[in-house]
Order: sequence, then structure tokens, then C-alpha cells
Amino acid sequence: MAALPNKKSGQSKKVQVEEMFNQISPKYDLLNHLLSANIDRLWRKKAIKLLIPWQPELIIDVATGTADFAIAATAIKGARVFGIDISEGMLGVGRIKVLKKGLKERIELIKADSEKLPFKNDTFDAAIVGFGVRNFENLETGLTEIKRVLKPGGVFYILEFSKPVKSPYKQIYQAYFTKILPLIGRMVSKDSNAYTYLPESVNEFPDGDKFLTILAEVGFVGSKCFLQTFGIASIYETQKPKN
Repeated sequence: MAALPNKKSGQSKKVQVEEMFNQISPKYDLLNHLLSANIDRLWRKKAIKLLIPWQPELIIDVATGTADFAIAATAIKGARVFGIDISEGMLGVGRIKVLKKGLKERIELIKADSEKLPFKNDTFDAAIVGFGVRNFENLETGLTEIKRVLKPGGVFYILEFSKPVKSPYKQIYQAYFTKILPLIGRMVSKDSNAYTYLPESVNEFPDGDKFLTILAEVGFVGSKCFLQTFGIASIYETQKPKN
């Protein structure tokens, strides 16, 4: 069975994910940074550092959540970022952060479906997704839609959890992700499903070479994978063909 926030629900994955993130949005940032020991901030900075040489002017941040990746992307001089997400709860938290940081003129957050982006073909110089692609209802559809809105030659960076394969990191990771993380997440967020869904969705996600193959199948080129922190996360770099 595919990873779902609530396996007993008859609703689609998309609806369940939206409801889950609306539910946990007030505590999401606290838990995210707590459970990752703030390493997630470092991963985002590394991804943006890879993006900087491309000098993008227009960036789309898909599944922006509370806008951490969009905010990190403003390190790129002159860049404007459009963040989209299906969860209004997460976007609401993100809009407050954007205002507090004085970034209203550079970041626009929009409620939209990542598999039906409200933008014309060939609009953006770059796309980014942080911990969001595994939540797509249809991975290939979401990736194809991102390719559609990228300009020819546009670059795409994906930051996503992956599964360590070397000992002892593999065993430590499995114990933390399947036992400790769901317990802490449940206690703080009061959501019985969200932090059980997280390790299940990570375990199901086709990471590493499998994801690089999917990127090629939907038409991206030059794909690379950069492992982070013993393979706990990966940064993927890929590109829309120039013509």
C-alpha cells in the first residue's frame, strides 16, 4: 500500500496531505528544526549555493510549505521567488515569516496544486523543491509540470530525504526515523498520523539512482545526485533541455 497520512481514509493522497499539513502547520517549523537538529537549514543553504552560479531571476519553489527554501533562495541577488503549496495553513505561517524578514517584494506565496501549476510554459529560470516531491500524488506528473514552467535550459534542484546504505548510519537512521521521530512528532504536534507518514513516505520514495532515472524519463537532462550527511538527505540537480 502506498504511504498515506491516513490509510483508513477514502480520500486521495493529495487531499490527505493538504489536511495533514493544515493540521500540523502551527508546530511544523519547531518540529522540523528540532527533529533534524537544524541540519535541514544547512542542506537548504548548500542547495542554494549550487543554484547561485546560474544567476536565476525568476524561481519557483514548489511545495514551499512555510517558505524556508524560498527565503533561503533570496540569497541570490535580485531573484524573485514564487512559492506554491496546497496547504493554506503552511502558507499562512510562511507569509508571516516573509513579512517579518522584509521579503514581501521578493517572495510571493500562492495556494496551488504542484501538479497543475498556474503559470505559462517557459516562465521560470529555476525551480526548487525542498522535502516535497515525495508528497506528490503522482511523482511523474508533478515533475513534468515543473519542467513545463521552466525555461529551456532552466535548472531544477530537489532536496529530499534519502536512505543511508552504510553501517552504522543505516541502523541509526532506521531506529530514529521509525521509533523516536514519530513519538516526538506525535507528542508535540498532537497529530497521530503525520510523523508516522514521514518515515513511511521516505522509505517508499525512489531515491538515488532510481530518482535520477525518473528525471530522465520525464525529459530532464544532466541529472546529478549529491549525498548529504551520510546519505540522510540528497540534493538532486537537473535541467530542462535547451531546445
